[in-house]
Amino acid sequence: MDSFERLQKRYADADSRFAECNGFNVHYKLFGDGEPLVVLLHGSFLSVRSWRDVMVPLAESATVVAFDRPAFGLTSRPVPSPDNQSCYSPEAQSDLVVQLIEKTGHDKAVLVGNSTGGTLALLTALRYPAQVQGLVLAGAMVFSGYATSEVPAFMRPMLKVMSPAFSGLMKLLITRLYDRNIRGFWYNKKLLSEEVLVAFRRDLMIGDWSRAFWELFLETHHLGLEKKLYSLSVPTLVVTGEHDVTVKTEESFRLAEKIPGAGLEVIPDCGHLPQEEAPAAFVAAVKSFLKRSVKVC
Repeated sequence: MDSFERLQKRYADADSRFAECNGFNVHYKLFGDGEPLVVLLHGSFLSVRSWRDVMVPLAESATVVAFDRPAFGLTSRPVPSPDNQSCYSPEAQSDLVVQLIEKTGHDKAVLVGNSTGGTLALLTALRYPAQVQGLVLAGAMVFSGYATSEVPAFMRPMLKVMSPAFSGLMKLLITRLYDRNIRGFWYNKKLLSEEVLVAFRRDLMIGDWSRAFWELFLETHHLGLEKKLYSLSVPTLVVTGEHDVTVKTEESFRLAEKIPGAGLEVIPDCGHLPQEEAPAAFVAAVKSFLKRSVKVC
């Protein structure tokens, strides 16, 4: 057993599960049964913990899966191999989502993504339309941030060679700025307890976490999602916190306008993480969407 497997066993919860998907040992949790399958994709610097207050309520009318994305939480953090150099790329992560859907015994799912998790949910729907039967995009990065950033191709070979040094620098910066960055996701910062903040920090900073995050960064490239939105054919709900400053509310309004037939839900007194800051309102919005658009009884 390697060192990360020992950490997985040490920190796993009683309801933790693991599945091999696309070169990763993926940590996930599953609640409920029946159709539809709802897959929850958290944002960067967070983990499956981000869905702790909504997983069980959503599972009252669906099967719900929440998982730790590559580079986060208890999902393994392999260094890319020669035959799988791009395992942390957005495309590889969308492949992983589809594999996880299949591992749960389903052939399609409603994807609920927050922040960069919303980016990946949208990308997966565009790449695998037959496997995605609905989308909920909460503060999704589509016109900025992860979806539009790019590491220039000519720089990647040099950056790869320098990975140990640069991942060490990234570790220093993230460690120093982590608490302030996470607090910035909240509108009412009093709702973020010190206990939860410490738990999120631990979820991220496990094993060789900075190297995994560096590999994720190296695979960042402009996804060109805006030009593809017109072709999206699945029912979609765009959710935004009224006071989201990470992905400004105007970007979510624009996203809802550009996706054919998309609905829009603005959650008041809330920032970038509606599932955490206003879980009851978030659950109500998602359940209403499922009942209206995915024919949940």
